[in-house]
Amino acid sequence: MYLGSVARRSLLLASAGLGLAGGMFSGLRTASAQSLAGAPPEVDQLAVRVVTDSFHHQLAPSGKFGDVAVQRSGIARSQGLPQTLRNEWGLSLHLESKRGGETRQVLADFGFTGNALIHNLDLLAIDPAALDAMLLTHGHYDHFGGMADFLAVHGKKLKADLPFYVGGEECFCVRESGPANAPSNFGVLDRGAIERAGIRVTVAERPALLADHGFTTGTISQVSFEKPAQPTRMKVGRQPDGLGCAPESLAAGKQSLTVVPDDFQHEQATCFIVKGKGLVVLTSCGHRGIVNSVRTALKVSGAAKLHAVVGGFHLMPMPDDYVRSTVAALKELDPDYLIPMHCSGTTFYESAKEQMPGRVLLSSTGTRFTFGA
Repeated sequence: MYLGSVARRSLLLASAGLGLAGGMFSGLRTASAQSLAGAPPEVDQLAVRVVTDSFHHQLAPSGKFGDVAVQRSGIARSQGLPQTLRNEWGLSLHLESKRGGETRQVLADFGFTGNALIHNLDLLAIDPAALDAMLLTHGHYDHFGGMADFLAVHGKKLKADLPFYVGGEECFCVRESGPANAPSNFGVLDRGAIERAGIRVTVAERPALLADHGFTTGTISQVSFEKPAQPTRMKVGRQPDGLGCAPESLAAGKQSLTVVPDDFQHEQATCFIVKGKGLVVLTSCGHRGIVNSVRTALKVSGAAKLHAVVGGFHLMPMPDDYVRSTVAALKELDPDYLIPMHCSGTTFYESAKEQMPGRVLLSSTGTRFTFGA
């Protein structure tokens, strides 16, 4: 089971509590997200901080790279001692947008363990009490694994009725990986931790406003050559310990099944329109395809210009020709910048740098990218 030490203890304790209490499906406070009607809002500035990722490039330079301000994070001090950021497989991003005198802060995904997430938030001086929303891009453990511990430590500090955006009930399904005849547990989102923190599950199956400044794509359309990667399977239904997903809340074709290969119907991309620059698309993994994600965001927003594509593109396990086709398709979409992270892979990074010189920026745990600076 993919559970870090502290996260594993809290999840097991939560699961035990859920088993005793039962009926936790009815205990969660849920609401539908506010639909995106008409043109999305514009912001003056968007800053994307990488809270956790696989690499920390300690000596990479800060500075202005074209239109983007890049601030690197080096060694910090905590309690008088030098401290460095922690890296791990998984991703968490802190988004800060500004419009006039308004500021909004969103935490998108929670990385693999609470140990790294909580440590890095502290070193980066990100205050959970200032968050206006939280968001989960999809139901994989390397994106929600740190959430239970984060809520245990910081839940009482969060704003009352804080919205937690998800793309659908599939986020809550138990997942397994590996061969079907010898599956491995790939974790499950902890409903009990969410309920105890008092946050509001906000379901965004269709394009929806995000904290008044941004928007989510809702379900990402399959319009390119890309096909959903299927490294995991969903187990449909409530589990004896109270975890899992409600079959009646899934798509009709999945409700009567027991195990379903992931098609990531619940995955969503997070987007902002930066005034005078264009559309910024953030994908934590891009299982539905990074080109599909961008095209869906462009269609939903009506944006004429693609400014940046940021996040994990899930190309590390793909064949070289598939990666090259993805680079070519992205080049056609003509973004000003690509910022690959997490599961994008070195083949994509090198190929994109060659095909789109000057447009590919190096990412790193702790780095802050500011658009519209």
